[in-house]
Amino acid sequence: MVLASALLVTGCAVDTTAPARTAVRFHTAVSAGQMENACAMLSAETAERLPGPGQSCAEALRALRLRPGGDVTEVSVWGGDAQVRLTGDTLFLHRFGDVWRVRAAGCESVRDLPYDCEVED
Repeated sequence: MVLASALLVTGCAVDTTAPARTAVRFHTAVSAGQMENACAMLSAETAERLPGPGQSCAEALRALRLRPGGDVTEVSVWGGDAQVRLTGDTLFLHRFGDVWRVRAAGCESVRDLPYDCEVED
């Protein structure tokens, strides 16, 4: 997959590569059926809220049948948060120390309202 990134400029260049890589790795794991690996890339809050009664995170993620992510089209980073737009999905991530974790995936823009996400904390 091609990692194209956009820079959010706030006086200095912001590294958009790490959140973009995490988003692509998340979707690569989902597409390969490696749901345990995909769950490991979720924030702890998101991984805890995802499963329904009697389900593991991996089972819940598999049941969602997320669309393929595709190529990175845009990355915006502000502080410890990021939005990564792929051709098939929009993800929201948060930086925990040196690691980016997915907080929301399977997100679609809903006109003037916040995004509607399949996976979120």
